[in-house]
Amino acid sequence: MDGTAGGTFAVVVGAGSGTRFGGRPKQYRPLGGVPVFRRALMAFAGHPRIDGVLAVIGADAEAPFRQVAAGLDLLPPVIGGAERTASVQAALDALAPYRPAHVLIHDAARPLVPRAVIDRVLDGLTRFDAVIPALPVRDTLKRTVAGMVTGTVPRDGLAAVQTPQGFDYRLLRDAYAQAGGAAATDDATLVERLGLAVHVVEGDPLAMKITDPNDLDQAERLLGNPMGTRPLLPRVGTGFDVHRLGPGAGVVIGGLTIPCPLALIGHSDADVGLHALTDAILGTLGDGDIGTLFPPSDMQWQGADSAIFIQEACRRVRARGGVLHHLDLTILCERPKIGPHREAMRARIALICELEVAQVSVKATTTEKLGFTGRGEGIAAQAAATVLLPS
Repeated sequence: MDGTAGGTFAVVVGAGSGTRFGGRPKQYRPLGGVPVFRRALMAFAGHPRIDGVLAVIGADAEAPFRQVAAGLDLLPPVIGGAERTASVQAALDALAPYRPAHVLIHDAARPLVPRAVIDRVLDGLTRFDAVIPALPVRDTLKRTVAGMVTGTVPRDGLAAVQTPQGFDYRLLRDAYAQAGGAAATDDATLVERLGLAVHVVEGDPLAMKITDPNDLDQAERLLGNPMGTRPLLPRVGTGFDVHRLGPGAGVVIGGLTIPCPLALIGHSDADVGLHALTDAILGTLGDGDIGTLFPPSDMQWQGADSAIFIQEACRRVRARGGVLHHLDLTILCERPKIGPHREAMRARIALICELEVAQVSVKATTTEKLGFTGRGEGIAAQAAATVLLPS
């Protein structure tokens, strides 16, 4: 992002709490193995006509957002407010030093917005100061009260509005300033209140908004076979890794450091669990193994966090249009005891790989005092990964 004065910037608003989902906000839930928020950001971060992408996040979301945004070229995020209008206002203020000519405002809860919709909005901004995508309303609309129909609303001329909505930056800042904090469900409403015209371009059903779990299920179905593209078929890969034990201050397994007077010996952090999982994921792609991609002869990987390795394997799955569906890890050791750390390990692996915890299995067993693991000389791990890839 070069922050060129007069450029076009995209704001992706994801500060909501997602109360209809309960617990984890919807924008941080996985969709096809990738968080909803990340999919929305990717639509703009990779667009050649966008000069900068700014995310608006919740006050307590810095840590999960860092995971979501890893590897994307973004501006530093800003903290949003209790209402959407406050969140957009914070973003507009943060963009002021870049002196944008145009700004696009997009909902993080619309993760599948096609590039064609973004392009139509951008094209519209070459002629108009305010442009929104919309779809004609085709269903009959009824007004209801307490579960009873009270009237029929004529659908002629009605449209369902989507995002991104595009504006002349100074116009939108002025609209927000004059609104004085008044609530609005979309940004175009504030421009309309100034008596100014808003141009409409064609939207797309894929730009649907995820509001409740049913919407997420629908988006999963759309993503599984979007617009008649090739179906996703399952592949299974396996991985195995061993590291010897030596004196130390803790064993790193599954992304966690387990306190004990031992350490695993290796070129990186020697995380035997993440190494096995990395090889399992790479196996689904036929992309070699961890030693091929991150050779121990390369000093840049000395002492490296093994999360780097498995995240690269996950990135390769996404680059192939695939979805990481499930991970299964078995740890073989006499010590340390894995059981007390199993759930934390599942949660850590899920976070690293952008999965739900339910998609990660961690098990542990001993070898009944047999072999090098039984003698406490080392720890082994075997893993399986299930990936869905285009046929």
